[in-house]
Amino acid sequence: MDEITIGVLHPVGCVAVATDGHNSLAMLVRRPGEILAQLLARLDQAIDKALTEDIYTDEINSPSRCS
Repeated sequence: MDEITIGVLHPVGCVAVATDGHNSLAMLVRRPGEILAQLLARLDQAIDKALTEDIYTDEINSPSRCS
């Protein structure tokens, strides 16, 4: 993995994104009441799932957010 970015993305809110330099491995949106440590734990799990099972998590561009 090459990069982890945590920040605010308007209008989504606080997000955490992990990339391998070519692809997004995980893109998570911070849940209401979720502390940073919890968000990072979920990001770690999502990265592991991407690397071991080829399952990529995208909460930023989910269909429910785009409609």
